[in-house]
Amino acid sequence: MSEAAHIVADPTRQENVTRILDCAERLFRHYGYGKTNVADIARELGMSPANIYRFFASKVEIHQAVCGRMLGASYKMAYEISRLPISAEERLRRYVHAQYKMTMEVMLDDQKVHEMVIVALERDWGVIDKHIDSIHDLFAEVIREGIEAGEFADQDPVIASRCFGAATVILCHPQMVAQCLAKTNRAMPDDLIDYAIRALK
Repeated sequence: MSEAAHIVADPTRQENVTRILDCAERLFRHYGYGKTNVADIARELGMSPANIYRFFASKVEIHQAVCGRMLGASYKMAYEISRLPISAEERLRRYVHAQYKMTMEVMLDDQKVHEMVIVALERDWGVIDKHIDSIHDLFAEVIREGIEAGEFADQDPVIASRCFGAATVILCHPQMVAQCLAKTNRAMPDDLIDYAIRALK
């Protein structure tokens, strides 16, 4: 297992990992994931490829770490919305709108980023499943609070959160969002969100 798989306790080593990931993300965005290799990243940093391999076992592992950082930004946004002092319904609404906006701006407007995301989705990495589980956990708690406040019907909040996520996935999944942009026979975001929230009531 590479050293990147472990928590990096040494600040200098953590700094090197961050530099490698920053550089890799920059090159992936500029040239595309498929056209960037470990030698390119090493050259850009003034390192040898062997030095990169001290921290990451492969380009795939670097890609996983870069995607993990992107998912971390998505989770941070979701967490902050889930803690807002507003109704549960409005928190759910704001989250889906915000995730849809992030998907449109970050993952679709930049085609190179879109390529990175699609490769990650096609490889079915565990990091993506863990992210989805984390989002479901956040909003299961929001739904639980909505039930206690009388906003939503009495139900299992864990199942409800998963169903809510499934009902709105077309607004959050990069491939689905991209495929539906030019379609005129698809539900509009506000209509879909309203429908999913009504199901909780």
